[in-house]
Amino acid sequence: MRFAFITRHRHIWPVSWLCEVLEVSRSGFHAWLNRPNSTREIHDAKLVAAIDKSFKASDRTYGARRVWRDVLEEGLACGLHRIERLMRINGLRA
Repeated sequence: MRFAFITRHRHIWPVSWLCEVLEVSRSGFHAWLNRPNSTREIHDAKLVAAIDKSFKASDRTYGARRVWRDVLEEGLACGLHRIERLMRINGLRA
């Protein structure tokens, strides 16, 4: 969260100032920038694509349970609460 804030505002203020105010190290910030996406982030991106496809195919009427069943039928393993969280984060509401 702090690193994302620094990324959004580093064109306005120097990174060293932002890191000092937010009490994080500059080396930690730069390590975070160069770190590859985690397995969970990659899987979440695939899930969001499948969720969006199912949600739009239903004319935006399906809730999390029906979308979850569609995602499972596509062969992507996940839980209902994860689908609910991803739908909430991406603003998909029936």
